[in-house]
Amino acid sequence: MYEQLYQQSINDRDGFWAEAAAAVHWYQKWDRVLDDSNPPFYRWFAGGLVNSCYNALDWHVANGRAHQPALIYDSPVTGSVKTYTYQQLLDEVARFAGALAAQGVQKGDRVIIYMPMVPETAVAMLACARIGAIHSVVFGGFAANELATRIDDAQPKLILSASCGIEVARVIPYKPLLDKAIELAHHQPAHCIILQRPQEKAEMVHGRDLDWAELMTTAQPVDCVPVAATDPLYILYTSGTTGIPKGVVRDNGGHLVALKWSMKNVYDADPGDVFWAASDMGWAVGHSYIVYGPLFHGCTTILYEGKPVGTPDPGAFWRVISQHNVKILFTAPTAFRAIKREDPNGNYIRQYNLDNFRYLFLAGERCDPDTLLWAQNQLGVPVIDHWWQTETGWPMGANCVGLGMLPVKPGSCTKPVPGYDVQVLDYAGHLVAAGDIGSIVVKLPMPPGCLPTLWNNDQRYVDSYLSEYPGYYLTADAGFKDEDGYLFIMSRTDDIINVAGHRLSTGGMEEVLSGHPDVAECAVVGVSDELKGEIPVGFVVLKAGVLRDPDIIVQELIQRVREQIGPVASFKVAAVVDRLPKTRSGKILRGTIKKIADGNEYRMPATIDDPLILGEISDTLAKLGYPKGSGD
Repeated sequence: MYEQLYQQSINDRDGFWAEAAAAVHWYQKWDRVLDDSNPPFYRWFAGGLVNSCYNALDWHVANGRAHQPALIYDSPVTGSVKTYTYQQLLDEVARFAGALAAQGVQKGDRVIIYMPMVPETAVAMLACARIGAIHSVVFGGFAANELATRIDDAQPKLILSASCGIEVARVIPYKPLLDKAIELAHHQPAHCIILQRPQEKAEMVHGRDLDWAELMTTAQPVDCVPVAATDPLYILYTSGTTGIPKGVVRDNGGHLVALKWSMKNVYDADPGDVFWAASDMGWAVGHSYIVYGPLFHGCTTILYEGKPVGTPDPGAFWRVISQHNVKILFTAPTAFRAIKREDPNGNYIRQYNLDNFRYLFLAGERCDPDTLLWAQNQLGVPVIDHWWQTETGWPMGANCVGLGMLPVKPGSCTKPVPGYDVQVLDYAGHLVAAGDIGSIVVKLPMPPGCLPTLWNNDQRYVDSYLSEYPGYYLTADAGFKDEDGYLFIMSRTDDIINVAGHRLSTGGMEEVLSGHPDVAECAVVGVSDELKGEIPVGFVVLKAGVLRDPDIIVQELIQRVREQIGPVASFKVAAVVDRLPKTRSGKILRGTIKKIADGNEYRMPATIDDPLILGEISDTLAKLGYPKGSGD
């Protein structure tokens, strides 16, 4: 079924997506499935009127799911679990939408949501969608200057926030950060609505700040507002190479159709199933697969305020799966590396009943084969590595298990998802041979659900994604297709290194390192070398309980790369470290490590999980003979 549907999606694009769109509720049907009158600005379902909140909640209440759980909030950091049925969630959303409307928020206005992982965050997103306002979720706890840049770019009428977030056992006050951001920003919101959490009480600014709970006591529910399919649903900011964030725009119609289609066909989720995306609402995964996708499809979604380890132990995920009968888990490979490091033999897994668990999906960073096989062996379920980006909003490459599962090849995200014409090109724009590494691109037009442009910046959209290979979307990922058409995403194009004229993938070297029995996770970066241009340097984190001499392990790693990739890799330098610098979504900050090693200036990445790690990496590089870059 996959091959048949994939070919239909490429050869009969309009017919394929018209059929998918028939599964959602429209106030008014579209005039054209694909409006290609102004390339490269393609628009889906032009002329159609729709509402994302109606499709997520009202439609299910009207069609027999009123008493089914819609959202389960599970918070080990506060010791609480709360379940909302579709009717209860609809009531909360309709009233909060009324509270927003009472503050003057109208269709097309922007609302920034600076919130922790609590149900009110999902309520706020859906309430904005209900009245046609455009939401922009920014991580709670994000640095004040970064929040200020987003305030100035989105120019919100309101900001929604909370008194604090909770990271394991640490309470993080949000209000001082919000106040500082508003002080730094040129644009000033009319009001802030603050959710007071019991762990921290925020100081309110008289005349500007409003209490969430107080507003809800008098709020009157409002109905959904029909919006154009091509109207923005949300803006999600992603890092830009200039340091200025890019506001990825997601429209209502294409997003709705693509996500609903993906729930069954990519993930094999049926209405009523429990689906858990263990991510953060500040990421695209949180938007697509904590809030919108599962609710569009009539599933029960899990909103988890905790970590894979430490809340309280490496069995945290298995407890949630067992307690709530989760069928499908979607998380990042880094979460599983953390679990594998703390519980290499899977002892915690066997403490829980996982009989209802069917699939594990991994995305966010390339999954090394060793981690995939460990999870598969420990869990006894298919482990699906799939590939997508903030810009696409849903998978580009996956084993579409709802269409009949294809054989798994560790290290591959399987094949392109229907709708995506994925190709691998060389520098000159020519197709490369099977097995050869090149730049991975998607032939335009992109399918529904992908970004139509950047917020208020069409030219930057073209410059960032469409100019390097005209007629194609640049993913900035490098990899190859094998002779069976399987996609292998090896690294970012920036991570393809040139060693004495040989183009080598750092991802391939990481794959070799991660196969060592003592290694929990690793990173390889290319650093400048006068003789060879670039040479690879490796960093490895060992599994818990490994007591062997790190120098011996390093020598074994160097030998492994020599044997499996060859002397051409010039892999001669590696170090054992306690931890790797990462973003909050688990992506390793390879580019920042490279700048430190090369002695270049670097900016502290806005999404870094713990800034202190960069100091540790800098010290390690200095011991290896590399200068320290100057950090901002």
